[in-house]
Amino acid sequence: MLDKRSIFLYELVGMVFAISIGTLLHFTFEWSGFQPIVGVFSAVNESVWEHLKIAFWPTLLYTIFEYFYINKKTYNFFFAKTLGIYAIMVIIPTIFYAYTIFIEHNLIIDIISFMLAIILGQVVSYKLLTFKKLSKNLKLISLVALLILAIAFVVFTFYPIEVPLFQDPESGRYGIINHAH
Repeated sequence: MLDKRSIFLYELVGMVFAISIGTLLHFTFEWSGFQPIVGVFSAVNESVWEHLKIAFWPTLLYTIFEYFYINKKTYNFFFAKTLGIYAIMVIIPTIFYAYTIFIEHNLIIDIISFMLAIILGQVVSYKLLTFKKLSKNLKLISLVALLILAIAFVVFTFYPIEVPLFQDPESGRYGIINHAH
């Protein structure tokens, strides 16, 4: 049974959860003494990619939590959650690269864009969770898309491609390898 108010509250809690945990994940790699396993889930530098990662993992974790509580009460669960996560993955770099055309890198704008991306991702998710039932084929496609993204975050933590998305704007370096002690 579809209960839009209840679903909206879950998505609202998801916003707060992802923003809070994502903010903590910005610091946990350093707090851990630069432990590589922590770097898989935490920002290992200030690159746009690493900011995507600290939005992805808490949102995915909350998706897993939600699965047990609202999956059967919604439509299109995996498609909704996947599209919400991918929206976050598009919004953060779009804002970053758009504003840095005009002004220098700005921490306040980065924080606002991180929060805005998560909020909009959860709104996308909510809209699809409460939209008419779509094709069941989207479930498998969505799960594969999430798996690909999760694998990419792990692999590119250790083996980043030397393109601006992965470059730390402060040090000019790439990935976790540069933090090894």
